[in-house]
Amino acid sequence: MNGLWAKVPAWQWLSTYSRKDFGDDLLASVIVTIMLIPQSLAYALLAGLPPEAGLYASMLPLVVYAVLGSSRVLAVGPVAVLSLMTASALGAVVGEGESYALAAMTLALLSGGILLLLGVLRLGFIANFLSHAVITGFVAASGVLIAISQLSAVLALPGGGHNVVERLASLLGQLALVAALLLCLSAWV
Repeated sequence: MNGLWAKVPAWQWLSTYSRKDFGDDLLASVIVTIMLIPQSLAYALLAGLPPEAGLYASMLPLVVYAVLGSSRVLAVGPVAVLSLMTASALGAVVGEGESYALAAMTLALLSGGILLLLGVLRLGFIANFLSHAVITGFVAASGVLIAISQLSAVLALPGGGHNVVERLASLLGQLALVAALLLCLSAWV
């Protein structure tokens, strides 16, 4: 195969693909699907999008990467950090009456275009300049942000705020109100 088809990574591994590989891949796909469906629904809600958007965002990248991807062990799909960043970016620019989903699609297309351009220009080496400590700190901080942003839903309290300090202050105020109410109820009973 010459030309464009020779550049498609799937042609390299398809020539050696066996029945045993198919069985293993089928089992792996069932396991991934069982885990990915609730995850993708939650990630969509975290990004402020309808749950079905999470299903689309998790299925299409897997199929495309199966054909065009070069690594057999890379995990592809939506992640919590990306959902949080999407919500943050869109929350700052999407006004009332504007389509949040359309803005999310535009952001995804722009991000994909930039990544494609970086790939064509072979600029992936820039990621080597990010230290392990910086990446670990970013992932840990995003986990804390996600946990705090979901506390109001877990505790069934109306929480508000645009940053960590405002959210925590709102939740602590609500918890103080709940504690005072419980003290009053226990004294009354």
